[in-house]
Amino acid sequence: MQNKTLLVAFGGASPEHEVSVLTAHQAIAALDSNSGYQIKPLYITKSGRWLTGEALLDLKNFEDLKKLEQQSVPCKFAHNEYGATVLQEGSKGFFSKKTETPIFAVLCAFHGSSGENGAFQGVCEMYNLPCTGSGVMGSAIGMDKVAAKSICRDHGIPVVDAVDFLEQEWIDGQPAITDQIEKLDYPVIVKPVHLGSSIGVEIVKNRDELIHAVETAFRYDQHILVEKVISPLMEINCSVLGSSQKQRVSVCERPLSREEILSFKDKYMSDENMKGMASADREIPADIPDALATSIQETSKKIFRLISCSGLARLDFLVHADTHQFYFNEINTIPGSFSFYLWKESGLAFDQLILELIDRAVEEHQQRNRRIQSYETNLLSKKAVKGIKGLKDNK
Repeated sequence: MQNKTLLVAFGGASPEHEVSVLTAHQAIAALDSNSGYQIKPLYITKSGRWLTGEALLDLKNFEDLKKLEQQSVPCKFAHNEYGATVLQEGSKGFFSKKTETPIFAVLCAFHGSSGENGAFQGVCEMYNLPCTGSGVMGSAIGMDKVAAKSICRDHGIPVVDAVDFLEQEWIDGQPAITDQIEKLDYPVIVKPVHLGSSIGVEIVKNRDELIHAVETAFRYDQHILVEKVISPLMEINCSVLGSSQKQRVSVCERPLSREEILSFKDKYMSDENMKGMASADREIPADIPDALATSIQETSKKIFRLISCSGLARLDFLVHADTHQFYFNEINTIPGSFSFYLWKESGLAFDQLILELIDRAVEEHQQRNRRIQSYETNLLSKKAVKGIKGLKDNK
């Protein structure tokens, strides 16, 4: 039987573009020829072009993006003559026919921006394609640190005291916002609301550093979050796999940083092999009391349900090292390297993790399609149309 086509989607107009490329290629490497899938790449360039082609399956080719784009083929989602969604590839010759490939499922390997915030997931829903991970709402909330923390706070889950503001608010009222932030007491940490991988994140200890960090963060996002720093700090993470109906949780990890915060360099550039999040220094399982680990794991499952997540997510917590009081920090609905290193320690191999994500995406897609998709009505009957015309005449 011919293998089903699995579209691996990655890249995108995001500061985390390169991290996405690494995650995608890790997943592709994990799925061998016996997986039952024919892998087809869907690479979205930094300028937003959709490309496919064999050249995209070789990680070395990404060292020269301009050349890689020339070697690749433009593509898009389309419907074939039977109404099924296909990946339509642009023809290279004037008279040549465009190639159309039916898609079984989409493995989303984006990080940040429109690939992880629900926009691409919405495109897949419009084309009735099963795609891995959370849907539009879960992805959007997960990308918005302020919205996610607000939901957690409303449900009794501890979050750190913070101030958030938009760029125009900062321009119009910087002194007042600065005074509000300083009530938190220094040091504070400045974060872009819609970004991950520690990009644009900085700890500051005075007003001058604060203003500089905020201005830097606005280069990446128009919405900024400033939080009180927890000290002494432990960062504890774990991953959740499942749906809003049923979840299971991985072991906890403790990332190890060379600085006050876990930086982009700590996460992705700890060795010369560029293994993505798998290369970061970490303690797995985290050397913490069992009661603390269990509390964080149960809280992770609760947040996963509250935010309407699905598939896989990694949840990050800030823990006071002395008191063991923990606070929800953020949720990553498409975590770097799919957090396979956590599931490996939990007894699930990387290839099996990816296959389970695909199976879950297909199952949830089938469940949605079993629901009633239309409602029979005579709204557009002559009588109804006449009534609408009457409303216009009465204006």
